Amino acid sequence: MNSDRVFAIAWLLLSAAAGWVASGFAAEFSYEPVGPRAFPLLLCVLMALCSVWLLVFPGGAKVGWPDRRGAVRLIIMVVALLTYALMFQWLGFAIATALLTVVLGRLFGGGWRACVATGAVMGIGLFFLFDRWLEVTLPIGSLIEGLL
Repeated sequence: MNSDRVFAIAWLLLSAAAGWVASGFAAEFSYEPVGPRAFPLLLCVLMALCSVWLLVFPGGAKVGWPDRRGAVRLIIMVVALLTYALMFQWLGFAIATALLTVVLGRLFGGGWRACVATGAVMGIGLFFLFDRWLEVTLPIGSLIEGLL
């Protein structure tokens, strides 16, 4: 079994688990027209469809498993994403997204100045895009609220 199919099976299982969790999302009051379930469920369906596609039509080039350095980078990426999810409410969307962008940028070989600048633009820009323009409520962060 090649690495594309292993990834597709793992991603399909992850999509199913995330869809099951997202199906339980409910809000005490309706702050959006479609509720809090629609966007995560749509993403889970899209992820599942992509993983089924990859199962049926695996990539053309044979990709080998990562070497030790690549495996360490993958582990760092998973830890960074888990940390992002765990610290999201406390740090708030803007700060958590900026830090995640810096970490991922560095993992992919970006320089410090470029990663920090991109992280700041991504964190602040996406916050205003979602919170102000699209009116999707995002956490400002317990840390920031405690300072205000």
